[in-house]
Amino acid sequence: MSEKPSNLPVNSDRLWGTILETATFGATPKGGVRRLTLSQEDRKVRDWFKAACEAAGCTVTVDALGNMFALRPGRDPSRAPIGLGSHLDTQPTGGKFDGILGTLAALEVVRTLNDAGIETEAPLCVANWTNEEGSRFAPAMMGSAAFVGDFTVENILGRKDAEGVTVKEALEAIGYVGAAPVGSQPFEAFVELHIEQGPILEAESKTIGVVEHGQGIVWYDGHITGFESHAGSTPMPLRRDALATFSQIVLAVEAIARKHGPDAVGTVGEVTIANPSRNVIPGEVNFTCEFRSPHAEILKSLETDFAAAVAEIAAGRKGVTVEIEQVWRKDPTHFDPKVIGAIREAAEGLGYSNRPMVSGAGHDAFNLATRMPVAMIFVPCKDGLSHNELEDATQADCTAGANVLLHTVLSLAGVANAA
Repeated sequence: MSEKPSNLPVNSDRLWGTILETATFGATPKGGVRRLTLSQEDRKVRDWFKAACEAAGCTVTVDALGNMFALRPGRDPSRAPIGLGSHLDTQPTGGKFDGILGTLAALEVVRTLNDAGIETEAPLCVANWTNEEGSRFAPAMMGSAAFVGDFTVENILGRKDAEGVTVKEALEAIGYVGAAPVGSQPFEAFVELHIEQGPILEAESKTIGVVEHGQGIVWYDGHITGFESHAGSTPMPLRRDALATFSQIVLAVEAIARKHGPDAVGTVGEVTIANPSRNVIPGEVNFTCEFRSPHAEILKSLETDFAAAVAEIAAGRKGVTVEIEQVWRKDPTHFDPKVIGAIREAAEGLGYSNRPMVSGAGHDAFNLATRMPVAMIFVPCKDGLSHNELEDATQADCTAGANVLLHTVLSLAGVANAA
């Protein structure tokens, strides 16, 4: 086996060009990207990605949930591939980098190895996971979750968006119902590059985050049923106000998260009033809620306190019912020491400042870590802003992350030959 090239860089301009090019699929007026999973915009970027991977010499397969896998052969076909990649879908008002950097940097790793005439011992597999964001279909990261067996394929295919479209129907509409069984693509290990989506790296002037842990997450859907009545003629004591009840729940979520802080957060991200009118007391409200913590015991306390708070609020609201369904739960993630070490060694070997980190956001890597050795690489994003059209990262930082990804992958896969 040849020695790993010690300072081989990715093509920075080519990587940056792909980021800007893919940002045209679903581009928004404010410079962001709206590319909801399994939409026509998603189809366009998937088609682009498939063509780019095939042009780089990879064989592309798609599984029954639309997860995409681009395989670059290695010298030793008996080894499972080293996986790298992320996702290409975005939030409704998302940016150019969230997930996309990790997928395009993985493609750039393959292109760089091709340019240098380097064959790895283990194959490489670039992945694009379906519905990481969870903004159209719940749960988030559903493609990777089904891949590791957390959900059945049938369960995921039946999930509906706000318009009642199922995942199955959306996949069929864009032509990405693949023939490969979900979970059939083997991996020896997996590395995911991502923007931090937080302010720490930028604040500390660090270039690389070596992600060692990930927060646990629990998601809820809520439904409140009161009674619609006239806003002018219904006395306050006789009202069955679903929205007023909801407001108490929002404040309870905030109070619970603060109680268990600083390593806890709670968010109500969506709310819908059925048949709203300015002079009608709301009779029905649907909402979402989530809690996160890197500590399992805190996450459990958040769940317990939330259930107690909802029960107390409902009991104090005569004639109003509150239904809460836990739709997704993920325990805190602990990444693999070997992969963490390979990332740290790559960052230090390339001269990049780095620090250990906990991921506040969820990622496909969290799911994959239950089945294989996994770790993540973070790079800074401006003001820690993400899930926003103003999300931004520098070309230099994106390149640094891709370089660390390249050398981490070379360390894990081994080098068969180098030109």
